[in-house]
Amino acid sequence: QVQLVESGGGLVQAGGSLRLSCAASRSIFRINSMGWYRQAPGNQRELVAVITSGGITNYADSVKGRFTISKDSVKNTMYLQMNSLKPEDTAVYYCNAHYPFSDYWGQGTQVTVSS
Repeated sequence: QVQLVESGGGLVQAGGSLRLSCAASRSIFRINSMGWYRQAPGNQRELVAVITSGGITNYADSVKGRFTISKDSVKNTMYLQMNSLKPEDTAVYYCNAHYPFSDYWGQGTQVTVSS
């Protein structure tokens, strides 16, 4: 079992920045991929960004150029740097870790962007 703990969410004004962190309780060296998802009230959970074990990244069109995903395999931690935040970025952000044969989710962290 792997525990994922997100942190860094909060309330920010439009145009501001936040940095989310996702700390894993187990090594992420052999992970297939890690990603950030978000879910706004009344909406389905959607992919925000993903990073593979080799460092290849992919982003939702809505966040390209504003968000940056990264990971530190020594610290077993993944990050999401969010810049130029918009009110439509308001959601609960979830961390996902895709190990071989296993998939894990964090509890989520709330991000609220005021206009």
